[in-house]
Amino acid sequence: MNPAYTTVDHVFTVPLDHSTPNGEDIQVFAREVVDPARAGERLPWLLYLQGGPGGKSPRPSAGSPGWLDQALKTHRVLLLDQRGTGRSTPVTGRAAARFASPAQLAEYLGHFRADSIVADAELIRRQLCEDEPWETLGQSYGGFITLTYLSRAPEGLRACYVTGGLPGLTATADDVYARTYPRVRDRVLDFYARYPDDAARLREIADLLATTEVRLPDGDRLTTRRLRTLGLVLGMGDGFERLHWLLDESLDAEGELTDTFLHQVRNLTGFTDNPLYAVMQETLYGQGAGPTGWAASRALDGFAAFTEEEAGPLLLTGEMIYPWMFREITGLRPFADAADLLAARTDWPPLYDPPRLAANQVPLAAIVYHDDMYVDAGLSLRTAREVGATRVWVTNEWEHDGVSASGGRVLARLMDLAAGRA
Repeated sequence: MNPAYTTVDHVFTVPLDHSTPNGEDIQVFAREVVDPARAGERLPWLLYLQGGPGGKSPRPSAGSPGWLDQALKTHRVLLLDQRGTGRSTPVTGRAAARFASPAQLAEYLGHFRADSIVADAELIRRQLCEDEPWETLGQSYGGFITLTYLSRAPEGLRACYVTGGLPGLTATADDVYARTYPRVRDRVLDFYARYPDDAARLREIADLLATTEVRLPDGDRLTTRRLRTLGLVLGMGDGFERLHWLLDESLDAEGELTDTFLHQVRNLTGFTDNPLYAVMQETLYGQGAGPTGWAASRALDGFAAFTEEEAGPLLLTGEMIYPWMFREITGLRPFADAADLLAARTDWPPLYDPPRLAANQVPLAAIVYHDDMYVDAGLSLRTAREVGATRVWVTNEWEHDGVSASGGRVLARLMDLAAGRA
């Protein structure tokens, strides 16, 4: 059997702080992927920027991720493990525990935002591509990185494709979460409309947790507020079904939570593999306009329907990250005090350069999912109007993972848009 892909692993040494290149170094890993039939050809490069934050690039297998076969028809693809993820000097709970103080850990983590990822990408591009510009595919948070890339080093880019990830250029964390809670509420109610019995099941589980101490396999206590974070999955194309079938096996004949359910809840809510998702979530919106200050937690107070004791359906939460998580979840406890320091930081450098973006000439094609639970469509469309050379496709055909779920159709159309063929 012929291999589906030819792959080459690359490891690059980069500065932790690109402003002090002679200081501490870290490793950044990337995997080159090419169609075996074209491995010897000189092909344009496509850099994949994974969503997250804190997510490693996908590991390729036949037909997965869904966009890869489409990309390999014309490109050599680089799957980048962004710094701190996968095989790129990973930031884990064990690594965090080695720091002498929370302040040192917070200082270290401050170098894991989009500006540093772009600097890594430029260093890699110059080493790998003979300084030729390349194209990028940014999924979700990868789109945020793309706008930082266009702000800081547009000379390195030939064209950019963004899927569900145009950020608000000046939106604060407070702006973002004021818009997020209503979208999550609507998505949860849509889920209950599809699966009415699951509303009663979740309320039954919440009532059980209020009166009984239930422990997850790692020893963490399962609380109602941790249960509610299962709503994170609802923004994906298969999210409703994933949650429904999880709940389908949640209670045994005696009305106790099953081992299967507890194991899956631990995996879905534990952040063992991607603590940076929680640690860095609100830093995405820090741009020198004051501290992010646990914005999702503060915004929650303004939405009474999300109160756990509220009569009616139990509303789940989405991608929001809360201070309590860093005290109650094993995988996040080593980051607790550093996360508080990051939330209080006021001197975050800007990630976007609006004047430079307004004058942008690099073709940018983006899909905006009309009902996206994670990234606000209104903010995305505002950004599309503010960035030069941008063409946008708005659709409700897919959810946030449309670039993979569409089997390459989304990427193919974005490439046509950027090239002026559609």
